[in-house]
Amino acid sequence: MRELVLTILIIGGFFVLRAILATIFFYYLIPEGDRCPNCDAVTLRVQSRGWNLLMPKFRTSWCYECNWHGLLRHGPLTPTVRSVGASKHSKFSS
Repeated sequence: MRELVLTILIIGGFFVLRAILATIFFYYLIPEGDRCPNCDAVTLRVQSRGWNLLMPKFRTSWCYECNWHGLLRHGPLTPTVRSVGASKHSKFSS
């Protein structure tokens, strides 16, 4: 009986350890930032109550160029490009 309990604990421990290691591996496999993993375009953040409540460390995103949608890790965002004439504090405005 003792050997049976010990065997179940060892096999169960390996199963739990495998699940933890797979979770860590796939977490780092998900891209960081706001770029699309397919076409490298900037993605838009999409509010998904279910995913954001279930996994708050990820951001739900959608790429409008290749129609990819999925989860990304939080990371650096791509800076927006502003035109020179659109700035209110331009050097040459009067």
